[in-house]
Amino acid sequence: QVQLVESGGGLVQPGGSLRLSCAVSGSIFSINDMGWYRQAPGKERELVAAVTSGGSTNYGDSVKGRFTISRDNAKKVIYLQMNSLKPEDTAVYYCNAQTTQWTPYRTLRDLEVWGQGTLVTISS
Repeated sequence: QVQLVESGGGLVQPGGSLRLSCAVSGSIFSINDMGWYRQAPGKERELVAAVTSGGSTNYGDSVKGRFTISRDNAKKVIYLQMNSLKPEDTAVYYCNAQTTQWTPYRTLRDLEVWGQGTLVTISS
């Protein structure tokens, strides 16, 4: 079974930095787009950053210039480097992957996979 394992969340003071990691585990045919989303209390989940298999990136307006997403296809890992953190960045951050997987019938299907979430708290 394919899983996304996130790490790197925690408590940081405003202006600080954190790096999140998300590793894909399990048998998989291909990993297409991957990204990070976040959800703050009482708010909807929103896109933070995304990266295609070819390395093209896309960012939410609120994090442009502060966050950087990167990807290591060989290791099946993505990273989110977060700098100049603000209290409003406080949220649960979720990793997302658009994947293509084998079915038990040896056909391929596209599946979206989510991580369990990692809490990022920005507070003094």
